[in-house]
Amino acid sequence: MKIVITDWQTMNCKDEISYKCFESLGNVSAYPLTAPEETAMRIGDAEILLCNKTPITADVIKQCGNLRYIGILATGYNNIDMAAAADAGITVCNAGTYSTDAVTQYVFAQILYHYNKIHLYDESVRNGDWIKAPAFSYFPFPAYELSGKTLAVIGYGSIGKKVAKIGDSFGMNVIISTRTKPENCPFKLVSIQEAFSKADVLTIHTPLTSKTKGLVSRENIALMKPSALLINSSRGPAVDEYALADALKKGMIAGAAVDVLEKEPMDSECPLKDIPNCTITPHIAWSPIETRQRLLDIAYCNLKAYLHGKPQNVISIY
Repeated sequence: MKIVITDWQTMNCKDEISYKCFESLGNVSAYPLTAPEETAMRIGDAEILLCNKTPITADVIKQCGNLRYIGILATGYNNIDMAAAADAGITVCNAGTYSTDAVTQYVFAQILYHYNKIHLYDESVRNGDWIKAPAFSYFPFPAYELSGKTLAVIGYGSIGKKVAKIGDSFGMNVIISTRTKPENCPFKLVSIQEAFSKADVLTIHTPLTSKTKGLVSRENIALMKPSALLINSSRGPAVDEYALADALKKGMIAGAAVDVLEKEPMDSECPLKDIPNCTITPHIAWSPIETRQRLLDIAYCNLKAYLHGKPQNVISIY
């Protein structure tokens, strides 16, 4: 059984985790990264493909006639031509909810970064300002309580639910906007427009679809409070980056924190680049070591289950 991993570097940076577990299931060839023009050649006659973000197009699938299984080292599968995979009889499995805790932690790291200003006070103290202060305490950078602030959560899957729960524990007024009405939701359900207009913090946790692409549009941003914070840790194309950049420059909202961009790695011409009130991180919300190990374990169990004739976490487009 031939197993090919096309982009192991997206999973592992400093040898914190290992793909050796897959060697018990077949002969593994692992590549750090794979350019689109190399993909079909590297997969070759392998039956098993494991990948994170490598584009697996209809043409690649056509050229790799032995391919029977694609294990996605992620939750999202927009890099796979699912229709072509289905037509070729290829089973595609993803990793589900492996990153719920990590992404939730990231969201609140950004919220607290914005409201507590600890980074500014740390820099100030290092610059000697406390040594020169006339009183025991000084607070030139106003901090604000989360209690009483409205947290608008767009998308109510596993991450959205966890974010809402923790927001509620902070005493935030949690509101939810989601495509499908959830059962037993303890929070107020609102429209997209109401979520944008009422939010002190608006955080996005939806998959990328034709309906969520460009969700953060000029029209929706215009509904937001000047004091609002926008967080996107879902998918880059959910945000109209030019609209967001314009709004930040004009002070239409107070700040933004984005972990994902429309083009990754970041383009040198990205409109959000160098905007002071926009915090950008390089798609790392999912990346704590424990999270990546959990992802690897799920991917291993998925492949093992498939080889035993009992596939799990199968993605179906029909």
